[in-house]
Amino acid sequence: MIIPTAEPFLLPGEPGRPGVLLIHGFTGTPKEMRGMGEYLHRERGLTCLGVRLSGHATQPEDMIRSRYRDWQASAEDGFHLLSHLTAGIFLAGLSMGGALALTLAARLPVQAVVAMSTPYELRGDWRLSAIRLIATIHAQVAKRNGSPQEGWFDHEAWRQHVSYSRNPTRAIGELNHLLAEMRAILPQVKVPVLLMHSRDDQYVPPNSMPSIYDRLGSPDKRMLWIEGSGHVITEDARRETVFKAAADFFAAIEPASPVLHDYRLPLADH
Repeated sequence: MIIPTAEPFLLPGEPGRPGVLLIHGFTGTPKEMRGMGEYLHRERGLTCLGVRLSGHATQPEDMIRSRYRDWQASAEDGFHLLSHLTAGIFLAGLSMGGALALTLAARLPVQAVVAMSTPYELRGDWRLSAIRLIATIHAQVAKRNGSPQEGWFDHEAWRQHVSYSRNPTRAIGELNHLLAEMRAILPQVKVPVLLMHSRDDQYVPPNSMPSIYDRLGSPDKRMLWIEGSGHVITEDARRETVFKAAADFFAAIEPASPVLHDYRLPLADH
């Protein structure tokens, strides 16, 4: 059973326009991307599909059985579903969802990517080399020390956030494999990319963003630093800034589309 409010979603937009495939993060749910989807649908008239990755939004035991190839397949399924409804596809991913979006962009005909709070690699830890063995002893591990809401600026948003409370241990190893594949494939990403990351992110080191930026093969790549938000920038205090930056970026890629707002403002700072 899917956790209530964490279901995948489809918001049909204007015919003949691009669509946006929205991909949530590790242990997260489509809900963390829904606000962005609703904004892009309302303000830009874009069709928005929020996928549910394999093993997510149900119970942690389901995620333990999932492999990173299953997560890629979930995102690719969303791409093919959306491709029959829209004229071109944009990708938007949060955290692990950003890594999935970037790997998809190297293989599939997408128009642009927004990758938010995306890790470049997992912090060096000797336990990664023995993660499968550790998983047989500890199936789940704490996400971090400290209170659950630590790192959030909007505590009401934290109370409404839906995700697994602990990390399935084996899935951490799968995430590590996915990030290795992402790093190898970044030079093959040639479409426009907007990276966003909070300077106050306590989960993924902010230096991940420039590391990804430097390896991207795209001639059109941009970085936008966010302040006053934690890791889940699509739900935290500066979410409207994040949504508008994504909308501006997609509008610039689709210059012939109907203009609902003035999108001639600068998109990002480096």
